[in-house]
Amino acid sequence: MRRREFITLASGAAATWTFAASAQQPDRLRRIGVLIAYAESDPSAQSWIAAFRGALTKLGWTEGSNLRTEVRWGAGDADKIRSLAKELVDLRPDVIVGQSTPVVITLVRETQAIPIVFVNVADPIGSGFVVSLARPGGNLTGFMTDNSELGGKWVELLKEIAPRTVSVALMFNPTTAVPLKFYMPSIQAAASTSGIEVNTRLVYAKEEIEDVIAAQARDRGSGLIVMPDPFNAANGEQITLLAARYRVPAIYFRREFTEAGGLIAYANDFAEQFPQAAAYVDRILKGTKPADLPVQAPTRFELIINLKTAKALGLDVPFAMQQRADALIE
Repeated sequence: MRRREFITLASGAAATWTFAASAQQPDRLRRIGVLIAYAESDPSAQSWIAAFRGALTKLGWTEGSNLRTEVRWGAGDADKIRSLAKELVDLRPDVIVGQSTPVVITLVRETQAIPIVFVNVADPIGSGFVVSLARPGGNLTGFMTDNSELGGKWVELLKEIAPRTVSVALMFNPTTAVPLKFYMPSIQAAASTSGIEVNTRLVYAKEEIEDVIAAQARDRGSGLIVMPDPFNAANGEQITLLAARYRVPAIYFRREFTEAGGLIAYANDFAEQFPQAAAYVDRILKGTKPADLPVQAPTRFELIINLKTAKALGLDVPFAMQQRADALIE
């Protein structure tokens, strides 16, 4: 082979290799925004971020090399969430990951162009995030946490563990909670079947929590449903302590409440959705549109019972209920 022909072939091969390599690697540093509704001090939320980062690393994304992740923490504060949502959008990231319904509502107000992957969202269709689960249709897709029947399950389980319950209060902050209309039909249906009266108790600041729980304690046979809400999560330790102090049976939407001394929780595994979200982020960064990625529902729900708290409240947890539980805290 002549030298000139060899140089031409070698140059062509090098160009082909270079093109193939560049096709496999991002052509620039990609930026992801992440907005978590909970506080940075929340151990569970920190584990979610760690799982998310770990999944991205396995997919070939290295922080500081081909990826930069901007994480913001809302701490259950509606004003702070709004400010941080605007801050992230102004950074013009390639993708934003939003955790919880209130966070995503805020992000949607800020952008209809940047792809958004949501996690821990209850009702993406009813909230107007997507037109359908199979074909989201816009710049959003992601992972649901609940179904509308969950509210009824909370009523049934509270009645089962505390049979003398004749009324329940739904406690939440309307500025940060999942819209009540999503759960209310199943809550009312279960309450009607069990002969339970349902009331709503709104809390806008942590100083108001004790008044709500103390009011429940004054009425015999009263229970409490701590609704899905970043505000409630941010004040979880206070809520569980007050429920114990005032001897009010309460059911919660995260297992962390029972680990902190709460009576019972029934919820999906929030953590499992973050590695899944990383896979969606990876696909979007590689060219897939959010509209072509179906919204996914939770794969399982957990029942966690704190037997020590039940004993302190004078409740005898039925053996059949204990057998159904995914975890018993003693």
